[in-house]
Amino acid sequence: MEALPLRRVDTPATPAGCRGRLVERDRLEWRLPDGGDPAALAQDFLTAHGVGADDLTRPATGRPNGLCGAALYVSAAAAATMAAAAPGAPTPAPALPDLAVVVYDHATTDDPAPPPAADGPWWVGDWTPSWTPHQHAAAVTAVRAAIGRGDVYQVNLVGHAAAPYTGDPRPALARLARLPGARYGGTLHGPGWAIGCASPETLVAIEAGRLVTRPIKGTRPATAAGRAELLASAKERAEHIMIVDLERNDLARVAATGTVTVDELFAVRRWCDLWQAESTISAAPADGLGLADLLRALCPGGSVTGAPKLAACDVIAAREPVGRGAAMGALGWIAPGHLDLGLTIRTAAADGHLLHTWAGGGITWGSDPDAEVAEAAAKARPVRAALTAGCTRHR
Repeated sequence: MEALPLRRVDTPATPAGCRGRLVERDRLEWRLPDGGDPAALAQDFLTAHGVGADDLTRPATGRPNGLCGAALYVSAAAAATMAAAAPGAPTPAPALPDLAVVVYDHATTDDPAPPPAADGPWWVGDWTPSWTPHQHAAAVTAVRAAIGRGDVYQVNLVGHAAAPYTGDPRPALARLARLPGARYGGTLHGPGWAIGCASPETLVAIEAGRLVTRPIKGTRPATAAGRAELLASAKERAEHIMIVDLERNDLARVAATGTVTVDELFAVRRWCDLWQAESTISAAPADGLGLADLLRALCPGGSVTGAPKLAACDVIAAREPVGRGAAMGALGWIAPGHLDLGLTIRTAAADGHLLHTWAGGGITWGSDPDAEVAEAAAKARPVRAALTAGCTRHR
């Protein structure tokens, strides 16, 4: 995947009126071996370009020098680094950066963004998982044992699969944005890599002057019976409430004292052919809150780690055979006076040779190993179907 033609900017949460009018001004790409603090690097880079990431509470005063905003991507390993947590196993896609910040100007009428390139031949081979269903189930059993010992209360386990491809992967990755419920649908790419996202989950946004996070926990098939079962499940509700409490605590670290509220609890919403339970938690930001401190407080997302967060990250690092790469991190848009980052569940990536997908779920004492394996497969199925649609050959 080299020297690909330019495409219109379609980063998740990019303002709708800007998507066809953006020209890249500058970018920062960082990988774990580079060293340093990715949260501080992102904040300093954005502040140097006039985004004002050093104080997210400062009112927007216009767009300096034509600046529109920036795409911000954080891998799962970078998110763990921000929290001083175990980074996990090595990534299966080392071509991808662990942090990418891409700053955009608005194009002038004389310098329009190029139209989308025509889709060429596309082929995807067989998916090879990084663990078998039996190994996945054994990991669930091991997590239940850790819960029984009192090491953790909940751990999110994530599996990975890869498939070879030929052709330009970006049209396939862009199809993820059209999946039903993809609140953070979109793409981001660089030399030799590309990411596609169909996430429904808000990691953190600033809305009406408040910090907002919307953790998702609890899944059932999108049928009438599935909805009733999700609402009645004591196991799913307990799993969900644990993460709500964790996210309340995370927000409180960067919020004005006494302002954290749960605005909506256990609302059932649809993503593709699944019902999922979502809550909304918000808080007034502390005076002078900068992006770096916000990322350190919220990353990695509690719904994809577990509780307590650092202990859960230790279990994840010991049990998952490969790293989470582009998944379970963050991807979205930041501009003066604006921040909207999705948590990269339902996310796929491409390097020069392979497509990568990840899927998993939260494990509690009440988890059934076989049911957890089936739930992860159900989450991965629509993503893989979108990626393989339109194949000229498909083994």
